[in-house]
Amino acid sequence: MIVLDASTLIAHFDTSDGHHARAEELLLSAAGEALGASLLTLAELFVGPARVGQLTRATAAVRQLGVQAVDLDHELAARLALLRAETGLKLPDCCVLLAADQTGAAVATFDDRLAAVARDRGHLVLGAEPSQR
Repeated sequence: MIVLDASTLIAHFDTSDGHHARAEELLLSAAGEALGASLLTLAELFVGPARVGQLTRATAAVRQLGVQAVDLDHELAARLALLRAETGLKLPDCCVLLAADQTGAAVATFDDRLAAVARDRGHLVLGAEPSQR
């Protein structure tokens, strides 16, 4: 499975996004892989379409892409808080990490900070530039 972050999904669906071509390439190369996203990631993606009355169209497009919601059980709230405290990442990025931890998935992101933390946690990272450490 590949867990997608909001930057990857937004870039895929928005042809004017600066990462659109990279997102298209990433998703084409992932053909045949299961795709997932946390519920918070999906909510982030749907904000823009909801603002312009296109929520139904956006949810249909996500279903057509085959993205499955990765359930983050309410009992994982403490782990999510710990991730936030340890990494300093924003909560949505922590949801991506937790979903990847739960599924053993790779992480698709264009966010360099999220990519670095995901790599440090042993996840394969797709999309972001390799770390220059």
